Amino acid sequence: MDWIFLGELTINGALTGLLYSLVAIGLVLIYKSSAVPNLAQGALTMMGAYVVLAFSHNLGWSLWISIPLAVVIMFFVGMGIERVALRRLAGRPIVMILMMTMGLDIFLRGTTLAIWGGTSRSMNLGVSYNPFFVGDMLLSRIHMVGAAVAIALFIGFMVFFRTRMGIRLRAISDDYLASWSVGISVERGVGLSWGLASIVAVATGVIWGEVQGVDQSLSILLLKGLTVAVLGGLDSIFGAIVAGIILGVLESVGSFYLDPIVGGGSRDLIVAGVLILTVMIRPHGLFGRHDIERI
Repeated sequence: MDWIFLGELTINGALTGLLYSLVAIGLVLIYKSSAVPNLAQGALTMMGAYVVLAFSHNLGWSLWISIPLAVVIMFFVGMGIERVALRRLAGRPIVMILMMTMGLDIFLRGTTLAIWGGTSRSMNLGVSYNPFFVGDMLLSRIHMVGAAVAIALFIGFMVFFRTRMGIRLRAISDDYLASWSVGISVERGVGLSWGLASIVAVATGVIWGEVQGVDQSLSILLLKGLTVAVLGGLDSIFGAIVAGIILGVLESVGSFYLDPIVGGGSRDLIVAGVLILTVMIRPHGLFGRHDIERI
């Protein structure tokens, strides 16, 4: 295989992986600050994209107005979800919280389908579909934009978790009771983490909406995002970025070799294989914290 073509597969795979990292960052934000695995992040991503379209397409407003408005609305949606659906489950077994987030996923998908229907719509960000040339390699412009957004969010949240509020959220994740005992508002902190994850969902929905259109399939991005989050470590934002790049490259290069053998569809096999092997070999991920408890 030509080295230039291999480089093109690798770079485009890495860029796609950074788009997967956008979904994973939303998952990590909630887990890092509340130790709750959020199975509704894919549905929040889809909902964020539809809210943007409601302003930009239905009302005819500029995207520069529609996206910030969607960010504000989704922030309060995220906080509302925590307040109404999850706060009363504090201290309950984790399986109950998982079932609640799964129920939220089904509810949000059903709600968006009832309101906007199942027809795919374009986000129309104005990014050129013409490839960007690096020597003889062709790179996707929208994937480059999405990668830049992922890196910007990574830097922003790394700084945030070094602030006083970020440290409080990490303390809440470590121990709810200890946080309560020193005067930290656990409820407010967990609600904030859901609000921040919903903001990330808007960014993810906008970018992926431009890549593949806005429809129910956006919610399925949860599978890729969850794989990236588990591989990188559920409490590591840096791990989400690195794992996204790894998964994207493996998916791009691996599918090139495997598709002719298995007849297509090898991308999903690669993602499933990475998830299974990670859980079996390194369940805390590449950069996740490995807690050792005395029994």
